Amino acid sequence: MNILESLYAGAVTALHPALPLLARGEGKLARGIRGRRGVVERMEAWARAERDPARPLAWFHAPSVGEGLQARAVVEAFRERMPDAQVAYTYFSPSAERFGATVPADFADYLPFDAPGDVRRALQALRPGVIAFSKYDVWPVLTREAKARGTRLALLSATLPSSSGRLSGLARMLLAPAYARLDAVAAISANDAERFGRLGVPAARRTVMGDARFDQVWARAASVDDASPLLAPLLNFEGLTVVAGSTWGHDEERLLPAFAAARELVGDVRLVLVPHEPTPAHLHAAEARLRALGLRHTRLADVLDGATVQEVLVVDRVGVLGELYAVADVAYVGGGYGTAGLHSVLEPAAFGTPVLFGPRHANAREAAELLAAGAATEAADEPALRDALLHLLSDPAARARRGAAARAYVQSGTGAAERGADVVEDLLGRV
Repeated sequence: MNILESLYAGAVTALHPALPLLARGEGKLARGIRGRRGVVERMEAWARAERDPARPLAWFHAPSVGEGLQARAVVEAFRERMPDAQVAYTYFSPSAERFGATVPADFADYLPFDAPGDVRRALQALRPGVIAFSKYDVWPVLTREAKARGTRLALLSATLPSSSGRLSGLARMLLAPAYARLDAVAAISANDAERFGRLGVPAARRTVMGDARFDQVWARAASVDDASPLLAPLLNFEGLTVVAGSTWGHDEERLLPAFAAARELVGDVRLVLVPHEPTPAHLHAAEARLRALGLRHTRLADVLDGATVQEVLVVDRVGVLGELYAVADVAYVGGGYGTAGLHSVLEPAAFGTPVLFGPRHANAREAAELLAAGAATEAADEPALRDALLHLLSDPAARARRGAAARAYVQSGTGAAERGADVVEDLLGRV
């Protein structure tokens, strides 16, 4: 353990007395702290009741929902090939609480704080043969303590952009030993795999598995039920539908006027607006914009109670976007005009839907790859967005061509989940 790791471990431990104060309020930090109260005790209680030491246990960790989609696909593949193994799943962000319950794990909860005492108790309770992290989220104390116990360590769908702060400065000094402890790094691309060498991962431990999110979104698209209570009321529409997913205010101030202008020329078209955070304030602001543009709207809650869908359906809940893309003729993905970062473009693409987004998408390599495949359009501003919408809505051949390219792109990326399960199964065999 280097001096930075020692200082880090000490700082995390010293922070414990301040947790009650930091747990106040409704921010993510406060909710995460509250969610972790008693997590080690919950692990120990589960282990006393359910942990079978005769069965191997694989512990999967993903910080939030995006990484969780990668992890869940691997967990599903792993459970099919090793049904007798036990699985634990942990997450970091409070936004992943509900998602965590959907992972087919024997135990799912928050990751304990990365303090030596908590980590040792968690490891003693779960007794994992393998800990498989997702994307990039490794923890210094957890990797150190797990390695000391003989637990194998993997990083799946591993991602390390050339611009990552983990490659330089104090972050590299702190995290490089944790990465160097990994027994396997299965990266999403050869370039990512190569960059992990700069964090001390030997070439013999680096492979390429691809991105397991492709498997997840492909399977979800295939399993959507058109007759579900959510989708059935939306499918008796003879016109065209634009689904705008994970939108922020920066998106809506451009998208809504562009949609209104395109609709004037195209005619029978509706918009399904799915805010990333459908808080009362956000919903009211979006509805005020709609009224100013003369667009009638209905909330999803009212439609599910029997109301008629108007020109715009405003989705007032989370967790349904992945299904709603099933009704889209054109998809707009939010985050490309503000600072939040572009949200998932894979979900609409898996349904064979052409995708539109704003110019800020450096955080999403899939966006650039969809552009290169002729499956997506980047709109620099509101006029460009209006023109792109108008083109796709008025040209069935263009929609079909771009949609087929989107679907083919997602299908070409499947198989990563099985390769990730291979890594976990292989490491369990070495324990």
